[in-house]
Amino acid sequence: MKVGMISFAHLHAESYASALMQMPEVEFSGIYDEDQSRARKWAERFGVKQFATLKDLLDSDIEAVIICSTNADHCRYTVAAAEAKKHVLVEKPIATTIQDANKMIETCKNNGVKLQIAFPVRYLPSVLEAKRIVDSGQLGRILAIKATNHGSMPGGWFVEKELAGGGAVIDHTVHVIDLIRWMLELEVKEVYAEYDRLIHDIPTEDCGLLTMELTNNVFATLDTSWNRPSAYPTWGDVTMTIIGTTGVLELDGFAQKYDLYNNEIKKAQWEYWGGDMDYFLVRDFLLACKNNLPVKVSGEDGLKTLEVALAAYKAGKDHQPVKTEDIK
Repeated sequence: MKVGMISFAHLHAESYASALMQMPEVEFSGIYDEDQSRARKWAERFGVKQFATLKDLLDSDIEAVIICSTNADHCRYTVAAAEAKKHVLVEKPIATTIQDANKMIETCKNNGVKLQIAFPVRYLPSVLEAKRIVDSGQLGRILAIKATNHGSMPGGWFVEKELAGGGAVIDHTVHVIDLIRWMLELEVKEVYAEYDRLIHDIPTEDCGLLTMELTNNVFATLDTSWNRPSAYPTWGDVTMTIIGTTGVLELDGFAQKYDLYNNEIKKAQWEYWGGDMDYFLVRDFLLACKNNLPVKVSGEDGLKTLEVALAAYKAGKDHQPVKTEDIK
């Protein structure tokens, strides 16, 4: 398959491009980015073509694109790719508004192309094992979930509301909500949230705490904060404590690591040695495209996680719980 990339604005773009380069059955055909200097940097790094315009990329013989733009640009790039009959893997969150998310889903359906949202955490070995345990029934009836998705403050456009849709809440809510929906087959019914700018001098929130009512009378909490200092050994975490009637499961998605001490960097680092979740995400998407199979993380999955993030913003603003069904 021939695959192109649209924008390297997102931090994960390099990892997805590296994954493409590891697949002998895939041709990484080139990059388009509105920031031409950024496109040139990464095209030279990977030895691929830099396309001068989006139209040039979409008019080429590629079959799929990976979109790593700012969140606010996901919709226009996805629509353009779908109308050019290219399959789409787009970074999370799916969009910054429900209207944009629905437009992306409908445009891809109407043009007969696949739309997958980049939730690579599903592909971590520890997460897959946790899902196996939940599916086995060993935990009994699920009662409650305590989860975290902490991280370092990424800076750049991630802290500009018009480009990112918000701050830490929209950035880190969607990963764990996707895991809850997929692993436990539960939906979020109601959200209450508190969020604020407590640590960094930025225009958006850097801390958030969600409390949620799920289907089957399950209760959940999620800490989404950008509270890792620059000296922290890694960017952050994904953890879940799943409490059932017959057992408790503790999940730490990135616990497979070793300690690295480097005189040049002058701080301890954690190097992850587990499965490459980004590689497995990209490979899975391309296999679905090649074999005309359903993608495992659909546009509808992305929409559901966005509803929760937007409900959290409304709840925090109004200081009242918000039902996800009321988010339009």
